[in-house]
Amino acid sequence: MLSIVLVPVLGALALPTVGRTSTKLRNLLALGLVLYSLIATMVIAGPVIRGEPAATATILSHSLILQADGLALFMAFVSALICAIIVVYSFGYISHYENQGEYYLMVTLFFGAMMGLVFSANLVFLYTFWEITAITSWRLIGFFRQRQHVVRADKAFLVTFFGALLMLLGFIQVYHQYGSFDLTVIKQGLQNQPLSNLAVLLILAGILSKSATLPFHTWLPDAGVAPSPVTALLHAALLVKIGVYVFARLFIATFVVDDFWHTVVPVVAAASALTSAGAALVETDLKRIIAYSTISQIAFIFLGLAVGSPMGIAGAMLYIMMHGLAKGGLFLCAGIVEQNAKTKDVTQLGGLLKTMPITAVSFLLCSFSIMGIPPFGGFFGKYMVMIGAVQSGHLWVTLVFLVGAFMTIVYLMRVFNLVFLGEAKGAAAREGSPTMVGSVASLAALSLVAGILIYYPSQFLQSTMLQLPGVIK
Repeated sequence: MLSIVLVPVLGALALPTVGRTSTKLRNLLALGLVLYSLIATMVIAGPVIRGEPAATATILSHSLILQADGLALFMAFVSALICAIIVVYSFGYISHYENQGEYYLMVTLFFGAMMGLVFSANLVFLYTFWEITAITSWRLIGFFRQRQHVVRADKAFLVTFFGALLMLLGFIQVYHQYGSFDLTVIKQGLQNQPLSNLAVLLILAGILSKSATLPFHTWLPDAGVAPSPVTALLHAALLVKIGVYVFARLFIATFVVDDFWHTVVPVVAAASALTSAGAALVETDLKRIIAYSTISQIAFIFLGLAVGSPMGIAGAMLYIMMHGLAKGGLFLCAGIVEQNAKTKDVTQLGGLLKTMPITAVSFLLCSFSIMGIPPFGGFFGKYMVMIGAVQSGHLWVTLVFLVGAFMTIVYLMRVFNLVFLGEAKGAAAREGSPTMVGSVASLAALSLVAGILIYYPSQFLQSTMLQLPGVIK
């Protein structure tokens, strides 16, 4: 298990040097590092699926622990799968830009840090990897080095860093209350003692800032200046999912929290969902629309986790996977459109279905999943979240989310109509490179296949995760 983290982290450091010899070899090495973690995760998942105890590994001392339970393995598998597809897409997208060595270094290092965070069973270790993801994403958001891009990268870093400092103070409160940073030790000594409200508030501030949730949401649309594979990787598939994962790790799988938070978090999520969906309805920048959509959809995940019911939690975890696949596909489709049509303004686009049909169909299929159209995977995640919320007595909040779900259909169909239908308004655009088109088609296909085969991830989650302290029985 230790190699799942160390191979991409240490291997990333060699990528710039390898790139001086062969760019193709560097690209394949970056992909190989991600695929190694994906395969290794699948290998160690077998015992957990069979009901055996979670695997553990120690680093430097017994206080720094990696643990592979069902929650960690699910998140690691989803992250590695989507990251591998995005790296393949990058082969075509990044090929004509400068700083390619730094790009692959930062992407792979970010991925390695993500794996470290996912498997961390120690709060200090978790915080360390949390900050590594902040630094790498800061460099990637400002990849093009233009002044406006750097300013927006700084904004993303400062907002998330400020939240991380508050979270660190929350971790100190945890140590003061339980006498340890080790999550396995804390779980053994909990005895249904709720985490203090101050610690919950501080940790929640860090989680909301990382997940771009109201009131910390403004940095995410601004980060759309990054290359499209970066926006797909950081702002759809992995970075914003760190927050919801840590929420699940701490407030579902480890601590018991006061019932007050099971009401407050859904209300905050509902406000975030409606606000961002409204912004997506009036925005004209393609990547900003998709970014606002991400903020809105992350709120659905928070709803499922916060209500605490088995159905809601299972639906939220499923939607982490389904949203990552589909929203990653939307951002990558936007990258193809931007590179070939030379604009992100949806009012200046049109008729692209004729010249880039694969991208158009992939965008539509990924949109169906985000909208919650059956049998796409997003439907089952959203349905389970809402049923879980109703079962927990959150009827009015669920109705607000139903409005948000309807708004999702409206703004995504608006984008598809403006960009791909009607008459062309500019120079004829063409499809992207084979690796780019293949990547978006793969994510679109997976969004559908994951829905058709929904039984398997659903059963895995229910069998390995749902008997946890934070689940309301």
